Amino acid sequence: MEVSIVVPCYNEESSIMVFWEKISSICTQNNIEFEIIFVDDGSTDYTLSKIKELTQKNHNIRYASLSRNFGKDAAILAGLKKVQGNYCAVMDVDLQDPPELLPQMLEAIKNPEIDCVETRRESRIGEPAIRSFFAKAFCKIMNAISNVHITDGIRDFRLMKQNVLDAVISIQESNRFSKGLFSWVGFKTICITYPNTKRINGISKWSFWSLFKYAANGIISFSTLPLYIPLIFGALLLLVGTVGFIYCLLYLKSISTPFYLFFITFMFGFNFLFIGFLGLYLAKIHTETQKRPLYIIREEN
Repeated sequence: MEVSIVVPCYNEESSIMVFWEKISSICTQNNIEFEIIFVDDGSTDYTLSKIKELTQKNHNIRYASLSRNFGKDAAILAGLKKVQGNYCAVMDVDLQDPPELLPQMLEAIKNPEIDCVETRRESRIGEPAIRSFFAKAFCKIMNAISNVHITDGIRDFRLMKQNVLDAVISIQESNRFSKGLFSWVGFKTICITYPNTKRINGISKWSFWSLFKYAANGIISFSTLPLYIPLIFGALLLLVGTVGFIYCLLYLKSISTPFYLFFITFMFGFNFLFIGFLGLYLAKIHTETQKRPLYIIREEN
């Protein structure tokens, strides 16, 4: 088997057949030996029935159905663990990830110097302005405070070799953020850009609230900087309070209103400083409980 394509699905009954016709046509035309691994993420419509209907007619379709909606990242992991092909691709079923790119990605990854081919939308034309704004803001914040780089417009749509697949699967943390994990494992990666495409059917299952929670999970998973904020804030308050306290004693030489204000500032600073140090210990616990491998070897003899 040349390529295993992992396709997470949630309430996509109207897209299953169209996706299959498109991807099978492209793979057949380009002589690509492939299999599809559909992962039904607890759909409440007829998504699973549509998938089962396809499996009865096509030997190169497999599926897994989750007991409930665990989220896209969990569905992706479930599919990755079932891969049998030489290469593994991850795609959305709504065709916003153009299957036409797959032959080009496959040609690129056969270069021994390349481990992964990722894709990125060139623009967000057709997307609500407010959603685009927050998506770009998230990428900037993520890149500023974490040790992973998330490019604006980057997709889960990618093609990877076995070494990258093994590295991603080896990360056993519960709160997964796939875009961050794909970036964190490293490896030699190239990016292919393409114009933004619309869904073939239905509407996006990602509400503003679900996207917000997804972004917050990404920040928490890859950055402990927010835990340093009380420490920094406390140090500044402590400095201001100390300077003001000394000023009142040396120049005002009396216990007046400014004295009490600076004393309160000093105490607030001390409290925040104490909370900040607790945050640092919490950051260490956070890092340890993630159980990420300390290193990943790309190749060895």
